[in-house]
Amino acid sequence: MRQFPVMLFAAGFGTRMGALTESRPKPLLPVAGRCLLDHALALVDQAGMQTRVVNAHYHADQIARHVAGRDVAVSHEPVILETGGGLRAALPLLGAGPVMTLNTDAVWTGRNALVELVEGWRDEMEALLLLAPVAQTVGHGGAGDFTLGPDGRIARAKGQPGLVYLGAQILCTERLADFPERAFSLNPLWDRMIDDGRAFGVLHSGQWCDVGRPEGIALAEAMLAGSSDD
Repeated sequence: MRQFPVMLFAAGFGTRMGALTESRPKPLLPVAGRCLLDHALALVDQAGMQTRVVNAHYHADQIARHVAGRDVAVSHEPVILETGGGLRAALPLLGAGPVMTLNTDAVWTGRNALVELVEGWRDEMEALLLLAPVAQTVGHGGAGDFTLGPDGRIARAKGQPGLVYLGAQILCTERLADFPERAFSLNPLWDRMIDDGRAFGVLHSGQWCDVGRPEGIALAEAMLAGSSDD
């Protein structure tokens, strides 16, 4: 299987978790016996991806201690850089070429999300986002983010029924240099790639639970308990 370096986003404050994140970062909150960051790293390990980088800001010392000795590099952010700025800051650790990014505030059932992305990647792409219908998501309060065309290209849903972005993708990073801001979201980068016909999507086979709020923990544990995955 083709190798991609993996960026795990873990720098945020986790404010929606309230008191649960007063003394520890959200990626270290336990769900079904292991913390969210370990759920994400299990996907990476199972997919066989060897270069792993996690960014850290809020309680960065706890993140660094947790991954110590596990072949995971830490990209320390002195300020919150958002997804685009955080990914750009980590490029010296990730290396050249397309990278995978994975949010650490979700759990999954079905096939390995990263394997699904690798199997769907083609060199004509600049972005390949993992998507699912709203009905396959748990704990997600919003509508769909993107529509998926018959050729696999994505467009913004813009109020029509759409698919949810699941926080996992393969992304070419060259255009990150085009943004003068230090901190910025990946959304404007996606928009440029969509306009150029270079942004694609692939559907996830299973369920996905957003663990962004306290109630998401119980929802995720129930989803995992009801899964037939090994």
